[in-house]
Order: sequence, then structure tokens, then C-alpha cells
Amino acid sequence: MRAILFEGPRRIRLIDDVATPEIGEGEVLVRCTHVALCGSSTVPYTGEGRWSRTEWPAPPGWMGHENLGEIAESRCDDWAAGTRVLAHPRDRTGFSEYFVSRGEWLERLPSDAPDPGVFVVAQPLATVLRALARIDSVAGQTCAIVGQGPMGLIFTHMLSRAGAARVIGVDLVPWRLDWSRRLGATDVIDASQQDTVEAVRDLTGGEMVDFCVEAAGTREAVIASALLPRRRGRLCVFGVPHHDSQEFPWLHVTAAELDIFTSRGTVEATEYFGTAIDMVAGENAVLAEIVTPFLPWERAAEAFEMYTHPAEHEGTLKLTLVL
Repeated sequence: MRAILFEGPRRIRLIDDVATPEIGEGEVLVRCTHVALCGSSTVPYTGEGRWSRTEWPAPPGWMGHENLGEIAESRCDDWAAGTRVLAHPRDRTGFSEYFVSRGEWLERLPSDAPDPGVFVVAQPLATVLRALARIDSVAGQTCAIVGQGPMGLIFTHMLSRAGAARVIGVDLVPWRLDWSRRLGATDVIDASQQDTVEAVRDLTGGEMVDFCVEAAGTREAVIASALLPRRRGRLCVFGVPHHDSQEFPWLHVTAAELDIFTSRGTVEATEYFGTAIDMVAGENAVLAEIVTPFLPWERAAEAFEMYTHPAEHEGTLKLTLVL
């Protein structure tokens, strides 16, 4: 079968001689039709931070986990061959033509969907739903989301739909801020031109925000996010850290008595797959618009460069490879 091979930092290629995996009891073999790139894949791709210690080459298919496909073989009750699914791949090897998943990690796609590829956004949406399930209502509150890539945009949309009175989108890439407004932000901050903390202070008259989501993972984004909540406000650190250890403003955070929680789990988010698919198919169909662009697998190397440098590739959001 075909798979994407990470040979080293910024060095990937498509290979076609990988053995098709075998399945065990309770598992299915999925033929991948679409796989999206994720921020958690781009830092390993560049080899930055903690990923500088990666042993190359990586296993074929490594780091792919936002997959749509069709069941090719099944040893799992209720999951027949030919069923189109959103699937979480075992061992995060979803950059492969075939991968193994389990029955509890699958959800059926709508049979009447005109473009099933847009449902790849249901996977990251499920991780956001899992994170937001842990917080109290934001109705009437002021929220900020630092990072307006695909994950940050999903948070922006969901907090807006949840009744937040004010949703502030923050990003270093100016064109993303238009999307932020499109998905529900009431205010945006161009962090390439403004100091994020001072800009939020000005927008809120010094009150700061009730709830902040960090959705970028960089050192600068984490620090800024920790400084945005009001006293006894809430902070969700969602972005995947680029380093094992990095600076954090603990003195400020403890003095402000912030409530902090982290959320990331992809396997755990599979329980939200059904809800996420229903949302994308229904009133939250605007989320499907961030699934762009679609590129063939043969352009995988180009796709990773585009995803890694969004400022130079306007319109690159939830970039999806199509087999």
C-alpha cells in the first residue's frame, strides 16, 4: 500500500511498498479517502523543539489522525465492509492508504452527503467538544482565543454559538482574522502588529476576559494566554507545546488564582464523533468551509510546507489530502 514517509525534518515522500496491516478481533481495516493535516503534525515535520530528538525515518503513515475512509475488512460486529466512516487510526498512522481502527473509534458518515470530504473537520471539532464539556457556561461572558488556525476557529465558532457576549480572536496571520469574524468573533487582534495583552486590556476597559483558550502551542501564545483572564478567570491550554519545558508566568497566574485545565486527547474524543458529524451536517455547516484546500497525496510535501507557512498561503486552513 501507499503511505507518507517522514525521512527527516522537512523531508517527506510518498512510498508504495508498505505492507498492508492485519486486523485483530474487534478491529477494522479502513481504506483512507481523506486525511487532514493538523498543527500537531507540523512541528514534528519541521523537527523543532522536543521533536529535534526524533529518530528518523519515522514509521510509514506517522502522525496522521484526522481520517475519513471506507471499511475494507471487518472483524467487528455492526461494522460492515463498504461503510463510510470517520475513523481514528491505531498508532496515529493515518497518512496511509490503509490503517487499522476499532469499532469504538468509528462513526458513520451521512449517506447523502454531497461532499463527504468536509466531514474531516468533525475530528478536530470532537476534540473541542470534549474540552468545552469540562467548563461551565460562557453565556454572557467575554472570551478570547489565542490562535486562529483551524482549531482556534472551531473554538471561536463554538463559544460564539454557546452565547458568549464577546469573542476575541487573536492571531499573527492577518488573513485568518477575516475567517475569525466569519465564524463568530466580535473582535480580532492582529498579534503581528499589536501587543495582545494590551489590546485585550483596551478592548475590555481593563476588565480582561472571563475565559481564554490557548490554541497555538508556541511559547509566546501560552504566555500571552495566561495573562488575559481576569482574576479567578479560566484558562484552557489546548495547543500542543513545542517543548517539553517552557516558560510560563506562574507568579501572575497564582496571584490571579486562575482555574487552568488542559485538553488534547484524540482517542478520548471519539465519543464525540457522532455529535460532531451531526453538527457539521446541520446548523454548524459553516465549519465545513474551513476544510480547504483539497490536494492529492502526490502533493503531500507541498501540502506540509503550505500548512507550516500559513502567512504565505492565504486560504490554507484545514488542508486535506485526497487519495
